[in-house]
Amino acid sequence: QVQLVESGGGLVQAGGSLRLSCAASGRTFSGYTMGWFRQAPGKEREFVAARGWTGGTLYADSVKGRFTISRDDAKNTVYLQMNSLKPEDTAVYYCAADYGPPIVDTRRYAYWGQGTQVAVSS
Repeated sequence: QVQLVESGGGLVQAGGSLRLSCAASGRTFSGYTMGWFRQAPGKEREFVAARGWTGGTLYADSVKGRFTISRDDAKNTVYLQMNSLKPEDTAVYYCAADYGPPIVDTRRYAYWGQGTQVAVSS
């Protein structure tokens, strides 16, 4: 049974930083892309960042230069370092996994975590 468990969310002031973690278990993730998505109240879930097995990355334009995705495959863990946070980054952040290269399409990801709340105050 595949499980993705996010942690690291919280409340931070604008301009601050947070690091989210996602621990994966239940199978080997060799060949899998790991991604982060977010969903703000009243909005659809949107792509944030993804990192493929071979190191390729994708970022949403809204987070480029501020967020960095990384992964430690020995620990089956993916991270999202979030710097220069803005109030509009407030959302529930979800970790997801899918076999193949990095993609932005939410519907293509097979496995999802339960999410962790990030709130950025102005």
